[in-house]
Amino acid sequence: MDLLQKLEDWFRDCPGALVAFSGGVDSSLVAFLAQHFLGRDAALAVISASPSLKLSDLEEAKQFALNNNLPLRVITTPEIDNPDYFNNPSNRCYFCKHTLYDELAGLRSEFPDRWVLNGTNVDDYGDYRPGLTAADEFEVRSPLADCGISKDMVRQLAEHFSLDCWDKPASPCLSSRVPYGERITVAKLRQIEDAEAAVQAAGFPINRVRHFGDRARVEVPSEDVVELHSKREILEPALIAIGFQTVEFDEEGFVSGKLNRAIGVEVK
Repeated sequence: MDLLQKLEDWFRDCPGALVAFSGGVDSSLVAFLAQHFLGRDAALAVISASPSLKLSDLEEAKQFALNNNLPLRVITTPEIDNPDYFNNPSNRCYFCKHTLYDELAGLRSEFPDRWVLNGTNVDDYGDYRPGLTAADEFEVRSPLADCGISKDMVRQLAEHFSLDCWDKPASPCLSSRVPYGERITVAKLRQIEDAEAAVQAAGFPINRVRHFGDRARVEVPSEDVVELHSKREILEPALIAIGFQTVEFDEEGFVSGKLNRAIGVEVK
C-alpha cells in the first residue's frame, strides 16, 4: 500500500514514540504503527484514566494493548481540578489537551529522545478542535495528518492490520455532552456514561446523551429515531433511575458535536 510506504518513511526519522492514546481507532492505529515500525522497545502508548473517558473505553484500550503486545502506561491527568476546564468554556478541549501533553512532556526525563505523537488525521483540521493548538504548543507530531491520511483511510489501514477497533464508533470525551458554560463534574460524567450504556443496551450502539441538568436528551442516528421512540417505555424509566428528571428524544438524530452550534460552529 502506498500509504504504508509513506508511513514507513515518516517513522524512519522517528527515534522513538510516546503516543497519546485514547483507545479510539486513530490513536490505536498510531500506537500500533509506532511499534510496527520502531519495535516494541521504542514505542509506548500512554492513556489517561481521566473522568471524561468512559471506563468501558479505558478497559477496551487496555485490552487492545494486551492483544497487540503494545507497551502501555496508564496515567491520571488532573484537568477536572482546573477551573479553566471544569467551568466548561468553548475552548475546554485546549485545557484538557494541554494537561495531557504537559504530562507526556514530563515523561521526557525517562524517554529523552522520544517524540510525542497523536492520532490527528487530515479530517480533524476541518473540525472545531481547540486541542490542536495545545498540540502545536508542545510540538506534538501527527503521522497520520503528515501523511495525508483521512478518517476513512485510518479505518482501511486498521482493517488491513486486522485491528479489532477498525470499525469502532467515535467516542469523544464525555464532557462533550455538557453544554458550554455548564460546569463539568465527575458525577455528571458518570451519569452520562451510565445513560449511554443504557441506550446502547437497548439496541443503539451509536448514541449520545446530552446533559442539560435534570434533563437528558438522547440522540441516535436519524434512521433509528422511530425505533428509539418505540423503546420509550424502556429507556425513559432507565434514565430517570440514573438521576435525570425528564428525558427527551432528539428528532433530528445524532449529529457529531451538535452542542458546538451554540458557539456558531456546525460540525460536518
